[in-house]
Order: sequence, then structure tokens, then C-alpha cells
Amino acid sequence: MPLNLPTPRSPQGLPRHHARAYRRWQTGQGLAQQAQWGAAARAFESASEIALDAPYSLATAHALIKAGREADAEQCAQRLRQRDPRSLLGCTLQAHALLALGRNEEAVRCLQSLPADVARDHEHHKSLALALQRCQRHADAVPVFFAALATQLSDAYLHFHLGMSFKDLGLKAEAAECVRTALALGVGSSELAARGQLWFLEREACRWPQARQAALALQAGLAALPHATPMEANPFTHAVLCDDPLQVLKVARHHALHVQRRAPPSAAHSETKSPNRQSPQQIGADAVPAKRLRVGYLSADFHTHATSQLLVQMLEAHDRQAVAVSLFSTGPDDGSALRRRVEQACEHFINLRGLSPQAMAQRIRQPGVDILVDLKGATYDTLLPVLALRPAPLQVTWLGFPGSTGAPFIDYLIGDPVVTPLAHAAHFSEQIAQLPHCYQPNDSRRDRPAPDPRSDWGLAKGDLALCAFHQSYKISPEVFDTWCGLLHALPQARLWLLQWNTNVEAALRAAAAERGVDADRLQFAPVVPLARHLARLACADLYLDAWPCNAHTTAGEALWMGVPVVTIEGATFAQRVGASLLHNVGLPQLVCADAAAYHAKVVALAGDPKQRRALRDKLDAQRVSSPLFDGQRQARDMEALLQRMWQRHRSGLPPQPLAAEVQP
Repeated sequence: MPLNLPTPRSPQGLPRHHARAYRRWQTGQGLAQQAQWGAAARAFESASEIALDAPYSLATAHALIKAGREADAEQCAQRLRQRDPRSLLGCTLQAHALLALGRNEEAVRCLQSLPADVARDHEHHKSLALALQRCQRHADAVPVFFAALATQLSDAYLHFHLGMSFKDLGLKAEAAECVRTALALGVGSSELAARGQLWFLEREACRWPQARQAALALQAGLAALPHATPMEANPFTHAVLCDDPLQVLKVARHHALHVQRRAPPSAAHSETKSPNRQSPQQIGADAVPAKRLRVGYLSADFHTHATSQLLVQMLEAHDRQAVAVSLFSTGPDDGSALRRRVEQACEHFINLRGLSPQAMAQRIRQPGVDILVDLKGATYDTLLPVLALRPAPLQVTWLGFPGSTGAPFIDYLIGDPVVTPLAHAAHFSEQIAQLPHCYQPNDSRRDRPAPDPRSDWGLAKGDLALCAFHQSYKISPEVFDTWCGLLHALPQARLWLLQWNTNVEAALRAAAAERGVDADRLQFAPVVPLARHLARLACADLYLDAWPCNAHTTAGEALWMGVPVVTIEGATFAQRVGASLLHNVGLPQLVCADAAAYHAKVVALAGDPKQRRALRDKLDAQRVSSPLFDGQRQARDMEALLQRMWQRHRSGLPPQPLAAEVQP
């Protein structure tokens, strides 16, 4: 953040030591102008040791933050504030250091500790708003963002981040307007990322004309960008909203190269030790395996989150004689039963929350992990900056991101024969490694509650409940056209949707009316805890998938509760998940090639209650026989695949595609 640091007093007329301090400060200024922050910090530190004038301490704290010495910066600013509790800039710098250290709640307390009669400036308001946002206190952050904008309305960065708080409060349309304002003011090299965010937000708000305009503007910017140019982008938006797998890869590669370029110089040194650059002669003792394969899973989602809900039983089932499992957690401890279960499902649970990427990478290196499995990809709270530092000899991405990361520092992407056929190798920067069944694990120990009474959810006895519990960004106008076509064809049907945010219900009711459908035939369900969600989901007659991003976790939940899913298989990873799930429960007949076949399949099933009953009976049987719901089998399959990767690495061979092999 830009700060107006004060200039020290002229040493004229002051004791001789002030002249020495002033000269050291001038040296530091020169170094700072050349962005030599480490040397600048040392010069400023020397000046502040000679003379305790506040400008020297402020310059020291600022340079220490820039040099990556945040802990020293925080102590420096704290000492200054002990001498002068009313120092506005000292308070702001201390908060900046705390934020850089991940100590967000302390940063909030620091900023709020400034005496009430000290006038707050733009940087103070801005720092407090961002600190509150990082603490997920979005309702508290919004008025502080407005206070900061009142002092500088042209701050594009603030408009963007105000939008992110609106987004997390469920106000997607308002969030989109904030991002649009930020783009109008200019966000520099972050423009493509911001345009991707705008497209996503408009889709979340189901404002389809605005989403189309945002997409066209983004595509124009991408078309003008040379191939493989490092550039901040939004890979997740493309992975879930774009049906062109090569375009998805292009955006991911731009962003991954941007992440790699921002990594400190030590990352380049680590990269030279990656397995695809080693010959057999270069592999040293550190590559010789221990008795067990040392596997680390890296995520911010080891709490009540879809990733942990899917993964936990497979973790519990790992063969402790074959693999030593460490979990590296960068997310919060929500105190949930799922968090406790995940913690107990490994030998080492290592909390990295609040550390810098460099500190995280160093902590991962300490236990000597052989293979690091990234569970985030380019999603929210991405850990790509950690992976760019090459903390493990082999790096793999799996489960959290439906597509390629585009990252040259990730060796394999774990999929399966349906989501990642080897014929699709050109869609991925990583080498494809296939699990023999479904890439998505499931937890057979989770609840399977009895269905709720349908009347509890506003469904009458004769209603055909067509369930489409999707996050609203997955509902494109083409998808909604198809669903409305089904309502026209099936007078007894009701479309059961998720009330994902404050904008979606009014937008979709209006869209239904425009398509000649009585808006009352749309039934909206609130977001509820998992057990209640499953009991409600079981009331559905059919689950309608979306495209080009299928339901992932929710589709698996529907099958678990005995609800048939109808899907369309496409070209991208995100649009092949439904097909993979259905193949693994023996229902490939529910996989459709296009919207016309999808419409016909749903109409046929709607008119055939006996067939729907037969599908439910088959799903009931599949719960105990399908590999989709067999955590033990998934663990053995994963272990065998990781061992194959490691054997190639030990032999000095580069990563290559690994086709599915069924284990005994």
C-alpha cells in the first residue's frame, strides 16, 4: 500500500549524531528508490539506532515489510507506538506487518486501538477494511470500505475489494457493480483477473446479458495476449464457464506463469531439482525412498467443506504400512466433527495457517515429503504460490479444481478414464494420471437420512420434483431454456432450485415468466446443513445436471440418496464429472450427448415411474457395491497410482501419462 512517509528533520543545529543518522537515512532512500529493500532496511535500521526520531523508525518498518521481514517490521512499529501511541502511520505500518504475517485479528485490534480523537486517514480506513475482510467479517468491513472511499473515491482497489465483501454477503449484483467500477477506474495488470471475476459475478446473479458482455470483453483481452505470457487471470471462471478446453488451458497457463514469476529467486533454484529435469545420475540420497512412501496433502479446506466431505474416508483408509500421510492445512479450524475426523485420519496434521508461501514451503520440506498432492488448484485460497517454490520432488494436483492448473511446476493431474481420457492430453499442462474408477472419492460413512416429507418443502403429492441444486453461476440461459422446455412438456413438474444468493430467486422467476412458464412452478430451497440437505435431496424424482460445469459433490450426494442424475458429457473436465459418476454406478444410459437428448431422456423418465423406481433400486444396491462409495478401494487405487509416479521418479524418468490400472 502506498504510504506518505515523513522526512526527518534537517540535522543542522542538532547534535553530531543526528547528522550521521540523516546520512544513513539518505543512503536508505537511495536504495529504496532502486527497490533494494533489504539493503535499504539495514540503512534505515542503522539510522534509527543512532537517533530515535519517528521518521527513521517509520522508514525502517516500511522497508522491513518490503524486504519480507514482517516480524521485525511489526516489532519496530510496536516500539515506535510505545513511544508515541498516537502515531497514525506507526499504527498503520504495524497493521500492515501483522496482515503480512497472517495475524488478521491482531491487525484489526491494532488499527482499532488508535485513540478515538486521532483523525483517521485513507490508508488507515483502507487497512482496517481489508483486515476485517480477511477475518471474514464482511458486514463490519463494508461501512469501513465506504469510509475509505469517502476520502478517495477514485481508488479502484477499494471498489474491487468492497465488491468481494458484497460477494461473500450474497449480494452478487452489487458485487458486480463494484468490480465494474474498479475496471472503469483502471486496475492495471489485474484487468484480466477482474474481468474474469465480473463475468463470474454476473453469472452468479443470473444477469445473463451483462454476463455475456463481460465474457466478450474478457475474450477480447485474452485474444490480444500472446501465448504463454505471465499475466494475472481467473482460471476458475474459465474452467467452469467455458466449454473450450484449450481456452481453459490458455488462461490457466497465463496465471500459473504469473504466479511463478512472482515467486522469489529461490524458487527457480528449486525448480531445477524437479523430477522432469533429473537424470538417473543426478538423483541423490534425498530421492531414495524411505520404507514408506511419504505423501502430503495440501489444502485450505480441512474443515466443513466439500473437499473434506469427499476425501475423509479415503484418508482414513490409507495403508499406514505403505504410506506415511501428512496433511498440510492453511485454512481455519472450524471446530467441527469433520475437522476432528480429518485431523485423526493422518499421522501428521501440520497447521500452516498465517504463514507466508516461503514459510509454508519450508515447513513442507522439513518432513521430507516425496509427493505433495495439491487439493486446491486455482480456486479461492489457492496454494499455487507455495507449489511454485517446489517444496516436494513430485507435485500433483487433484480433486479441488476441475481442469489443468497450467503450471510448469506441477507434474501430474489425477483424473480417471472419463474426466481425463488420455486422448485429451493436449488439454492439460500436467501429465494425466488416471485412477481406475472415479477421480472423486466419497464417504460411505456419512449419513443417509430418511427422506423428509415432501410437503415440508412445498411439494404436493402429484408433483414431479425436478431437482437442480446448483450454485447459480452454473445456470446459463441455454441450461435454463432447456429446463423451461421441460416444464412446458411436463405440466406436473416443478423445478426445484437452490436459493444460493439474494439475487437469484427474483432473476430466475423473471426469466421463467419471459419463457412462458408460471414463475410459481419454480421452487426455491434455502442452503441448509448437510444432513438436512441430504434428507431433502432424497425427495427429488430426478436430478437435472447443468453444463458446461456439471454438479460435482451434489451429483454424488444425489446418487448416494438414490436420486437418478441426467447429465450431458462435454469436452472439458468440468463437463465430464457427471458422466464419470454415472459410469461408476452402472448408469451410463443417463449420460446424454446434447441438450435435445437430455430433454428426451428426462421426458421419458418422467412418464415412466417404474423405470424411475428401477433406477432408485439400482442406486440402493450400488451404495454397497460401487467403487464410487468404497473408501478402502479408493485408498488402494490412490496408493498404487502414487507408487507408479514415485517409481518413475526414482528411476530418473520424467513424468508421463499413467493409464488406469485396476487393482486386485
